This record gives sequence, structure tokens and C-alpha cells, in this order.
Amino acid sequence: MRQTLEKFEQFTIDVILDKRSGVRAGMFRVFLSSLSKLYGSLVDSRLWLYRNRILRERNLGCLVVSIGNLTVGGTGKTPVVEKFARSLQDGGRRVAILSRGYKSVKQPFLKRLIGRIKGENEIDPPRVVSDGKSLLLDSRTAGDEPYMLAANLKDVPVVVDKDRVKSGKHAISELNCDTLLLDDGLQYLRLKHRLDIVLVDRWQPFGTGKLLPRGTLREPTKNLKRASYIFITKCNGDPNDELVKKIRTLNRTAEIIECEHRPQYLQHIETRESRSLEDLKGARVGTVSAIAVPESFEHGVKKLGATIEVTCRFMDHHRFTEQEIIEFINNCVEKEVDCIITTEKDAVRFPRLARMDIPIYFLRVEIGILSNEESFDQCINRICQPPKAIAPPRTFF
Repeated sequence: MRQTLEKFEQFTIDVILDKRSGVRAGMFRVFLSSLSKLYGSLVDSRLWLYRNRILRERNLGCLVVSIGNLTVGGTGKTPVVEKFARSLQDGGRRVAILSRGYKSVKQPFLKRLIGRIKGENEIDPPRVVSDGKSLLLDSRTAGDEPYMLAANLKDVPVVVDKDRVKSGKHAISELNCDTLLLDDGLQYLRLKHRLDIVLVDRWQPFGTGKLLPRGTLREPTKNLKRASYIFITKCNGDPNDELVKKIRTLNRTAEIIECEHRPQYLQHIETRESRSLEDLKGARVGTVSAIAVPESFEHGVKKLGATIEVTCRFMDHHRFTEQEIIEFINNCVEKEVDCIITTEKDAVRFPRLARMDIPIYFLRVEIGILSNEESFDQCINRICQPPKAIAPPRTFF
């Protein structure tokens, strides 16, 4: 059943990206196009209802910063969320990250039952991945990105729930937080945002240019005007003049910041031993990934000087089985590769292996600002040191 669903998902993605031809694919595109028109109307109607206050945003009385995008997946959002959380925490804010926990699963029934017996007030409380002191959930229960963020940000609480008003209240009352970072929050309008940080992928800035489900846009590009700051991600140092010009037609005022995903080091998925990136120069490697844009990861490995002898790609968020990884390791043994490289997000989904004939490492990546760093600093200062209210003039009698 799982394989059948993944095959259909892959077929749908190929149709959306125009990688499939034939009568069946053509008919499916017509069907998806009709759904896109309906979806676009619903998106516009929802925004209109919030803009005219027929649907009301909730204000939790603290600063809320949304980090999101217009497209589905692949913009490199998680490292940007991590950088913001670190910078705000360093600036004195008590930060919590709120995530919906895409493809996470509920806690086991027994654990939820014990929680109720202990007298927890909420029937279905948000899942606390980290309370800022300890990592409390595994990647299956938390979701890939929340688990990764919690593992890397030891002193930042991470809370998962589809209802981020509920998880925000929990972060404020139970975890003593005063700043909420909405991971993938641009489309979450129920909770009032003070700032909207929108990410635009340098290589696929507006996806296929078509709305879901025919394309990869979550909402029309005109809605980029809601952004307070725009991050162009996955830059390589080359000019982005044409993209900046396009962005300026959609948003005249937002600060534009160019950034890159900088590889830092290799880390063994089990022993956590670190190795220098220099070790990849001239190395023969195998790569395995289950992310939205595997080409970007593989290109980065090659850029570090490695030769990819074997590669294996799965659907985004695929949870690897031991058999799948063992088969891939066997292929790598036949090709006599030196090591296997995966992404940090994929490493949290790796199964425990009874044997490891070839060392497996993940590539640790962090965000680096290439241009307009002063705007990023100003953004952080704006949040951490808001202007003091001017006191009314004193009246003497």
C-alpha cells in the first residue's frame, strides 16, 4: 500500500513538473488545472475575509515572526529558521518555534492516556519536541524539521501542533516564551504576525508559475507584497539582478537579503564523529536523500570535490526502511565508494543498522548572508530592541 501511494505521488509530481507525457498524463493535467482555478478562488476569498475582518486573527500578546514561502517545499527554510532562532535568543528574546509537524504522527495511545490520568488540562495538548532543556520526542512523532531544529537548538523550545494558536498559548504560559517563530507560517493567518519573512529560491523562485494542484504555488505571486523581508536562498555569489527586478514588481518596500547554504562539516550519523569537508576532495561517494530538491544537495556534494558513483532518491519525507538502506549500501560496496553522504534532514529518519560496511555521514549546512547583512542585523535589532513608547507630556497644575 505504501509503495502504491508513493508511486502515485511520484506520478502526480512528474505531471505537475511536466516530466510525463501521454494521454493519461494530459488528461490528469486538465483535471488538475480545473482544480487550480477553484483553489485560487478559495485562496483569494480567504485572504479577503481576513483583510475585511470577517475572519479574525488571534493576538496572543507577544511578538510573532512568520518564516515561510509562496511555493511548496525546497526553499531551504529550516536553516533560516535556525539562524533566526539563534540570533533572537542571542539578542535576549525567549524564543519558541511553532511547527505544524508535517508528516509527524501522534504520540502512542498509552502515552496520551497516561497524560490524561496525570490530569493534563487539554484533551489533545500540543507536542513539545523540546522544552529548551531536553529533547523529548523522536523524529517520527515530532516530524523531520522540528526534530532537527530541536536537536540543533538546545535552549530553544520547539512545539508541534496544527493549531498554532493553541501551541503558541502553551509556549507562552508553560515555557515562558515572549517571541514565537512560525515555521512555514505565511499561509497561517489565524495567528497575527508582526513580521513576515518570505523565502524565494534563486533557482526556482516561483516554482512552476501555476497554483496548486496543477503547479507548486501555494498562492498567487502578487501576494509576495505581504512580505516584510525577502530572503533569496541558495545563492552562489552570482548577481540576481533579474530576480530582484521581478521581486520589486511584486513588492516595492521589503528588504531583500541574499543568502547561501554553507556546508560546515561532515558528521557520522551514529557516532557523531565530525570530519572536515576537505576529506571529500577526490573522494568516491554514494548519495541518498528524500528531500524536495535532491539535485541541489547532489550539486553541493560535487562542488566540494567528490565524485558521486551511486545515487538514490526517494520521495520527500520518505521514512527509510533498513532493507532499503542495506540494498543501497550493497550497491555502494560494489562500486567501491569511500563513504555515503546524506542530508541532515534525512539523517533523522535513518533506521538503526545492524551493520555498516561503509561510513555514512550527513552534511551539516548553515545559512550565510551574502548581501545586505546590515538589513538582517536591523531586523534582529528591531525585534530584540523595539522602540520605547514615548511618554505623554506631563501636565502641571
